[in-house]
Amino acid sequence: MSTFRTYAYLRASTKEQDAGRAKDALLLFANEHDLVISAFFEENESGATLQRPELFRLLEIAQKGDVVLVEQIDRISRLKDDDWYSLKSIIKAKGLRVVSLDLPTSHQFAVVSDEFTGRMLSAINDLMLDMLAAIARKDYEDRRRRQKEGIVKAKSEGRYLGRPSDVELQLKVEGLLADKKSYDYIQHILGCSRSTISKVSKKLKRKEKMI
Repeated sequence: MSTFRTYAYLRASTKEQDAGRAKDALLLFANEHDLVISAFFEENESGATLQRPELFRLLEIAQKGDVVLVEQIDRISRLKDDDWYSLKSIIKAKGLRVVSLDLPTSHQFAVVSDEFTGRMLSAINDLMLDMLAAIARKDYEDRRRRQKEGIVKAKSEGRYLGRPSDVELQLKVEGLLADKKSYDYIQHILGCSRSTISKVSKKLKRKEKMI
């Protein structure tokens, strides 16, 4: 019987996206590693900000040795360096263990029991966490740059509709549709509704007819 608790954290950037999309994947991982998820903490906030009430509610509740389970490191951090180190210092000070489905070195935290192995894994995992957090931040910055370029283009072509967040989502959907991705795939990647994908698809078809 494990003496620690496992808390799952789920995050999506906008209210149009489904923060709970990864719940099944986390439940499957927990089942395969004999973990029982004590609670899910779910919110729609950007990973590029520390203003995330549910994440900090989890961190306040969790005790030393508890596991924070996430689908990907970018669910926790797309933060700038200073903010990432601030968040990581809180996690380390509380003695929590981050287990991420996309970070195999972290999976052993779900089963390790002796102190030496735990410390060795912690050293390796800290390095991997920093690398993935840096990659997640770069991906965020690259996407923001491409989105701004896309919005400028959309304005010049008269396709700028709604709030900036709506346009950003629309441009992402357009790109995936152009790559011949299925509705199911787009839903999984972006967490948006099928009706949103359908609306964008119809707009693209109307535009193609006009060309």
